[in-house]
Amino acid sequence: MGLALWAWVNVMTTRGSADVAPDPGTIVVFGDSLAAGYGIDPAAAFPALIEQRIRAAGLNFRVVNAGLSGDTTAGGVRRLDWILKRPIDVLILELGGNDGLRGFSVAQTRTNLVTMIQKARAARPSIRILIAGMQMPANLGPDYTREFRDLFPEIARTQSVTLIPFLLEGVGGIASLNQADQIHPTAEGHRRVATNVWNVLEGVLKGPPPPR
Repeated sequence: MGLALWAWVNVMTTRGSADVAPDPGTIVVFGDSLAAGYGIDPAAAFPALIEQRIRAAGLNFRVVNAGLSGDTTAGGVRRLDWILKRPIDVLILELGGNDGLRGFSVAQTRTNLVTMIQKARAARPSIRILIAGMQMPANLGPDYTREFRDLFPEIARTQSVTLIPFLLEGVGGIASLNQADQIHPTAEGHRRVATNVWNVLEGVLKGPPPPR
């Protein structure tokens, strides 16, 4: 579904003549084509839009878009070690959608997501982790769609990570907010996705950092 996007987006900081601003914290959006902005200008994809919200809020963070189109949770497990070589303060885990669309075992998706959470914490003990909930279309069957939908809040609860309830809330299934494939959001769809993420992320960034 496209190429990887690995773009450092620098936070603008104001420096006085004798002041040196502290280094910004790093937020990594670790995901698939939704994060990568498939089919649109990457500057219009939700990670870049989150960067704009961060600047407007006066918060000292930069966003790294580690979206890889077509990636699955198994692929995420394989590439996460490389991502974790860089300092990370906040990890937004946006993977699983391709697992569901391909009908992969929900149990295996669970294992992969938990493995990534555990890897991130082992490498960066003070990291804050958000997991983006996903849902599948009804044509995959009621049992599978229910089990897949419930997977993300279950992981958030058992692994003590922060849940974005449904990444595509107000976008999924709405033709005018999606491209012709009805999978990937338009630029307007990404603006709504960014709001869904920011509604949760803002509180995480403004809250006290976890103990080190």
